[in-house]
Amino acid sequence: MKALIRYVLNHVPRKYIHRIVHFFIPLFCLMYAGKKVQCPVCGRHFRRFMPYGHACSRDNALCPNCLSLERHRLMWLFLTNETDFFEKKYRLLHIAPEPCFMPHLEKYLGDQYLTADLESPLAKVKMDIQHIPLGENEVDIIFCNHILEHVENDRLAMREMFRVMRPGGWGIMLSPVVPGKKTTDEDSSLTTWEQRLKAYGQGDHLREYGEDYADRLTEAGFETEAIDYANRFSEKEFTTFGLCRDKIYRVKKPQQA
Repeated sequence: MKALIRYVLNHVPRKYIHRIVHFFIPLFCLMYAGKKVQCPVCGRHFRRFMPYGHACSRDNALCPNCLSLERHRLMWLFLTNETDFFEKKYRLLHIAPEPCFMPHLEKYLGDQYLTADLESPLAKVKMDIQHIPLGENEVDIIFCNHILEHVENDRLAMREMFRVMRPGGWGIMLSPVVPGKKTTDEDSSLTTWEQRLKAYGQGDHLREYGEDYADRLTEAGFETEAIDYANRFSEKEFTTFGLCRDKIYRVKKPQQA
């Protein structure tokens, strides 16, 4: 299973994976039936989560039902327990929307939920994050997860998200940040899949973020928090929900911006 998933991730375009994967979900759920772990996004129980990963597979990572990953489950718990997201009808811009989140957010927000992506057939709007086709101050919240490491000009994309967010608005902007790494590595001379895979761990990554990732978001105008949310869970909860140690990067646009 590990080798098959890794092959699909590295050789099949994401837009095609999104179109066909739902046909296999009943089989996945049957294969992983059990009660040992629980996905907080869909609420289903399994004996374990599925493996997942591009360069090397992580055990206990992918929900067989909703296809959430560790970071998605951590973010969902954060939204549920630490924000008022599910108490108000915000206008949400969801960039490269994760399939595990979409059914819940569509049902909850209706036409206040705007999905956007450069390629995904699941999104409502085809959009380059470096040139967002919205006016200033049009959205309340932005979710942008594991996208900026793929974008040629990530600083421009951050400024664009700042521009379209209303003053007082907020967002979750997760990226893979290497713990203990102080500065981001990026080299425009690395142009092949193989070079980037070796340098950044994934062939379609254009950089490997260090802990200065938060500084880049702040430079775009945001107030930025790097929240070590996973440490608030017991070891049993951490294992049961299949979480990761990634920080939650929450941004806010100042009221006076």
